[in-house]
Formats: sequence, C-alpha cells, structure tokens
Amino acid sequence: MPWLPADMPGGLFPPGPSARFATRDDSMRLYTLLAISACLAAAPAAHADVLLVGNKSAQTLWAIDLASGEKQAVFETGVGPHEVEVSSDQRYAVVSNYGDRDAVGNSLTVIEWPAGRVVRTIDLGADTRPHGMAFLTGHRLAVTTEGSDSLLVVDVGLGQVISRTGVGEGVAHMVAASRDGRFAYVTNISAGTLEKVDLHGGAVLQTIVTGQGAEGVAVADDRREVWVTNRGDDTVSVVDAESLEVLATLDSPGFPIRVAISPYGQYALVTNARAATLSVFDIRERALVSTIQVADPEAEYQQTLLGDTALPIGVEITPDGKRAFVAISGGNEIAVIDTADWQIVARWATGREPDALGVVLLP
Repeated sequence: MPWLPADMPGGLFPPGPSARFATRDDSMRLYTLLAISACLAAAPAAHADVLLVGNKSAQTLWAIDLASGEKQAVFETGVGPHEVEVSSDQRYAVVSNYGDRDAVGNSLTVIEWPAGRVVRTIDLGADTRPHGMAFLTGHRLAVTTEGSDSLLVVDVGLGQVISRTGVGEGVAHMVAASRDGRFAYVTNISAGTLEKVDLHGGAVLQTIVTGQGAEGVAVADDRREVWVTNRGDDTVSVVDAESLEVLATLDSPGFPIRVAISPYGQYALVTNARAATLSVFDIRERALVSTIQVADPEAEYQQTLLGDTALPIGVEITPDGKRAFVAISGGNEIAVIDTADWQIVARWATGREPDALGVVLLP
C-alpha cells in the first residue's frame, strides 16, 4: 500500500477467505472492500492545497493541509527521502530516495496529483545516492547522484533516464536550474564549488569556488543570480548566473545549509542549522532583513548529526509569498512563518526527521 490516510493504521482490511472456499457473499464483500480502498486512494490529497514533507527517518512523505496544518495523507517512499520537487503544472511530486548508513538508495518515488497516488518508482541503477533535484521544462527533472558523481536528466512521465553528465569527484549535493531549463547549477560540498552545466550539450561549462561546504543553491531568475550557501564558512555567495563571477559574499552565521527564493524574487531565505535560525535577505539590496529564531525555547530536541538541536534544514515558500515553512528536523515539526512581519505563527507536527519540503496547489 503506497500511502495511508492520516488516521488509518496499516492492515485495515483482514485477509479474505481463500479462493477455494470463497462463496458469492465472500466475493461481494471482497469486491466492496476493494472498491472502498480504491475510493480512499484518491481522496486524502485531492481536496486541499498541501505542504509536502519528506520524513527521512520514517521513510514517508506527508501531505499537510496548507490552511489547517492537518495531515491529509502519508505516502511510503524509499529509504532516506531527502528532497522533494513539484512540477510546474502540479502534476507530479518526486522524492529522491538517498538511503541511509545501512542502505544505499538509487530510486525516485513519483506521486501524481490530484489523484494523490504513487504512480511509479524510477530505478536509477548504478547512479546511487540521488539527492538534489530541479524540474526543467515539462516533466524533465535534473537529479544529482552522489554515488556516481553525476547529474541526471530524468523524464518523470516515462520513468526513464535520458541523459547523464559527470560533474567531477566530490559530493555533488544540490542543484538549481535556469528558468528555460538549459543550465543547471550544482554545488559540491567537499570541493566548495559551484558547477554550471549545459544540459543541452551535456557538459560542465565552468567551475568556481564559492566557499567551504558549498551546499544550498537557488536561482533568482529576475536578477540572473545564483545564491549559494557555504556552510563551512558561514557565508552566502551571490553569483552571476552567466559568468559565474562572485558578486557578493554575505554573512549567515550558524551553518547555512539551504536557500529558497521568494516567488517575486524579493527575498532569499537561508536556514542556519547550528544556530537554529532563518536569515532573510533582501535580494536587490543584498542585505539582511531579519533573523528568525526557529527553535522553540521550551522544547526538548532529539539527537541529530549536530547534537541535541532543532536542526532546521528544508525551507519552502507559498506561491503567493505570504508564508514560509521551515523543517525542524530535531523536533519533528514545521515552523510556519508569516512573511508580512517574519513571525512564527504556528508549528505543525510531522513524521520523524523532516527535511525536504514542497507545495502542491490543486488546479
């Protein structure tokens, strides 16, 4: 069963009688149960706009109602779901199954909307440890695979890898793409670099050093800039998307790990994992607007890679720009932020170790 409704445990339906001893009444009951199951499969995610949350330790993706914060559906994924991306037409949400210490992941889970169902799992074969993803044009998806030091382009609708580009040794972790889908920008944590990849030609055009632990990356299309978080240097690099010249270096203390650009290109939001803060930068002014403490001062956080800490990682913004969401991995919750005054207005429960975030709006 690929998903379960929010309040429904596994094993809902008891084993039916064997075919050898089945009666007409037994068959009718089985038919009814199957019909009910089919109806339920389309219902949980089909009636509301949702926030998608990848829970790494639970191996699940939750769909949470954007208005109420209530869990609408739970989808099973592969081991270690690390990132989630939603196609521009809202038809597909894709999860990269990275794996964990004991299991090496090499697959993508594809969920179709508004049906709210897992339609396929894409096996990437020898291209292991898929992580960062960015939709290009249509249903083509760029995917980094750390195990093969590659950037793949995958046709999500067909479930096929259509190209593969080597991006050099290291930890090619996150990826962002230009609006026209021609170029991809890949961060390499161990090398501290940003690679610009020509997806039409299948080659790395240029590599620059941005800072130690280059990880988060996002494209501000209207400015033709690429924003990169350098977690080892506690900085954010602002890079010219064409020349890859570093235009500015901004301070973001506390292990900056992810960055997201607001829908109208006004703000860049950076999560700082050690400091448990969110830095808000004005993109045009390249200046810090606000620093938000996303940890709950009264909460007790679970053990994470950085200790007993809130560990904010994923960050997402609604298409209207009015709310931002931060995944608090150490607290199994989402911090909901009103962007009018940059205040936390709610905290929503999640599964174990939330990280990746995405938004699906119903047509």
